[in-house]
Amino acid sequence: MSSSKVSEAAGLRVLVLSGPSGSGKTTIVNCLLETSPVKLRKSVSATTRPPRAGEVDGEDYYFLSAEEFARRRAAGDFLEYAEVHARGCWYGTLQSELEQAQKCGCWAFLEIDVQGAVRVMEQHPQAVTIFLSTPSENEYARRLRSRGAESEEAIQRRLETAHEELRFADRYRYRVVNDDLDRAVGEITDILLSQEG
Repeated sequence: MSSSKVSEAAGLRVLVLSGPSGSGKTTIVNCLLETSPVKLRKSVSATTRPPRAGEVDGEDYYFLSAEEFARRRAAGDFLEYAEVHARGCWYGTLQSELEQAQKCGCWAFLEIDVQGAVRVMEQHPQAVTIFLSTPSENEYARRLRSRGAESEEAIQRRLETAHEELRFADRYRYRVVNDDLDRAVGEITDILLSQEG
């Protein structure tokens, strides 16, 4: 019996949240972690990209060398993994993150891209999957530019990725439009509570 089957039998609960850059995922995640009546444990992703200023290993990401990431991938340590934004940086979710959530009686809360989400859906069909979007594609561009953190070239690359990701929205069990933060958080909370019964 695989580890995922053992986990499912023991009551593992998985929440997946995906959405394009600019959809407000980070803000939604932080709000849910603070206010959700359902116990959530945020899964920390592993990555081969270098840490940005202020990022802490083990809190923001597990920062792995390319060699260590490849070794752990070959060992089957990852639930899902992908090369993101075609820049040679790998991201993935370690199986141990789900095990930790299960041990503390929490939902494993994965904020991951659509490639990773599809892999999770295949391995954990019972997962609650939510695609977060803005009211329109133009809103992604407006939000990304308002950050003032990236070049126009980088923004265009993110918008191309967003366009591709939107094609996967129908594969998720739920789609939440982030047009109002409190309303969106409330909608996701209601979804989680409906699964607790």
